[in-house]
Amino acid sequence: MEKNNRSIRIECPKLLITRNESDLQWLIGSPFFPPLTIISTFRCIHSNSSGPDFPKESEEMRTLLLKGFDVIGALIVGKSDPEKTAARAVEAARTLKKLLTGTTKLENEETIGAVADPDTGDIRFFLSETESSTSFELVNPVSYGDNPEKFVWESGCLLLCQLPIKLPLCYPVNKPSDAESIFSRAIEAVIAKFKDPNVVYLVEASNRGSLDVVQPVILRGSELDFDAAVANIELLDEAAHNSEKKLLQCAHFCLKSKSTLQLFSAENADIIQISVLLNRSEKSPKCSAPAVEYFAAMDETRLLIVDFKLEVLCYAVQGILLMHAISKLIIPGLIDQLISMKKMNLPYLLTQHPELHPYHFCPPGIAHPVTVIYELNYGETEMKQVDARRSLHLRLGLPFDRPLLRIANSLDLSIKSHSSNRSTRKGSSLLKDVHIGIPGSGVSGGSISLVQGSYEYYHYLQDGFDDSGWGCAYRSLQTIVSWFRLQHYSSVDVPSHREIQQSLVDIGDKDPAFIGSREWIGAIELSFVLDKLLGVSCKVINVRSGSELPEKCRELALHFETQGTPIMIGGGVLAYTLLGVDYNEATGECAFLMLDPHYTGSDDVKKIVNGGWCGWKKSVDSKGKSFF
Repeated sequence: MEKNNRSIRIECPKLLITRNESDLQWLIGSPFFPPLTIISTFRCIHSNSSGPDFPKESEEMRTLLLKGFDVIGALIVGKSDPEKTAARAVEAARTLKKLLTGTTKLENEETIGAVADPDTGDIRFFLSETESSTSFELVNPVSYGDNPEKFVWESGCLLLCQLPIKLPLCYPVNKPSDAESIFSRAIEAVIAKFKDPNVVYLVEASNRGSLDVVQPVILRGSELDFDAAVANIELLDEAAHNSEKKLLQCAHFCLKSKSTLQLFSAENADIIQISVLLNRSEKSPKCSAPAVEYFAAMDETRLLIVDFKLEVLCYAVQGILLMHAISKLIIPGLIDQLISMKKMNLPYLLTQHPELHPYHFCPPGIAHPVTVIYELNYGETEMKQVDARRSLHLRLGLPFDRPLLRIANSLDLSIKSHSSNRSTRKGSSLLKDVHIGIPGSGVSGGSISLVQGSYEYYHYLQDGFDDSGWGCAYRSLQTIVSWFRLQHYSSVDVPSHREIQQSLVDIGDKDPAFIGSREWIGAIELSFVLDKLLGVSCKVINVRSGSELPEKCRELALHFETQGTPIMIGGGVLAYTLLGVDYNEATGECAFLMLDPHYTGSDDVKKIVNGGWCGWKKSVDSKGKSFF
């Protein structure tokens, strides 16, 4: 039966469709989005002959998925009866959600069951309105968003709570087996404290560089609302102002005056810092001195201290009340993370405790962050960590040929500036990713292939160094090296002109007199330097003039789709950095996304884009002259 008054909205770049029949993926949405909106998909990676291994799946998904997002359905790849397959998908999604929420019954929650054809990739979406319903209705139409990051972050924000805990335990030496139960009771006591009326939650904005000065707010446990379900919380107009503390929204702590060029991403999202404090002396009826109670141990005991470093990240929309954000997102997030770390500590409770630390990532193709707990006792290259990252790549549909979930890839959640497009690398104030948001190329029906990942924009006269007229290829090389740094392929610093020249002398390509000169370099020298400094091999493509470049469009597009690095184009007297191509294979029409290192002005994105220093160029202009 087809359901015509509802529609599915897909706000993720791709669904992880494979040709493996019975492949199952969890569909991720949010109670803050319109119903039936899919924002991402996570592959089910734990299964057995009877289906998904739900305990393992729920354990990993509970850590991975930020509060503010939830499982709204499942997709199964298969060719059997679509409605029966959809019923299996719905049942799997509801089973997982019950484990994630700790409930035995889902009240009136719509669940999506999607079925994908392994041959064509076509997907049919069915809807089950309640857990008791037996009918599944085909939902049409299905719409696809073209800017998932804007959809998530235009009115979204992040809540961050960092809470170190030192948990002391005393257990009898002659009964070490009691340590586990004592540990579990201590964890339960900590969890109860999160909802204690005397607990204080200090809420602060963590944006600097803004003219908006917002004073911190204190909310007490007694002022929180633990009864309302997230799906039933009324969201207020973000522009509404209310001075009453209990009615303050997250919008109160978000940046009011954002740049029109502000990028929508997790890295640029407003972050609200929440600290947990325990106030034991509030409204004490009388003054009294601190008291210490002494309980004599009946048997010889040993003191054990377990360290936890909780770091919970949650997603919320700016219209949610702070009291709801804390009670329905932060506190459940703290509880889940504490329980996860407890389970990871239990096998080693009386030996060396694992050093656990949560990290947050926003890998390409996923518009929202995910959280991973890494065990720092192991180095990143040790097989246990490598295997853990490999399984995460599989779950998230990430490529296996590049590091995307190493610690260096994690989000920097320190107090940050919202100056647009600035590099997040420590000590660097260079612009990065200046091509994002520029107008289209004008190629009709073309297919766009772009640089994958971030880079810094290097151009003439930076760092107070005058290389005007001769340093364009050096600057293009610096941009390329910055790409390798920002993708965490290399920790080598971006080389200066002199260091580039020194490298060429060291390998015997140039005489010592070359160091400190103003001599040009070209594609061959650039390949030598990349090989020496980064161990990266290059391919040099020769063309006689810019008018021949369209003949290489297919090859250039393949490079961006498979390798993703910027390309130095030109050489000698004129060099540019190529960031992408837009190519219509049927008509041969093409355009090239060029980043011009000859720019000599200030690092102003609007000035750079409007001045044509970064933008699409057709291979030949209207007068038949090559742009290159």
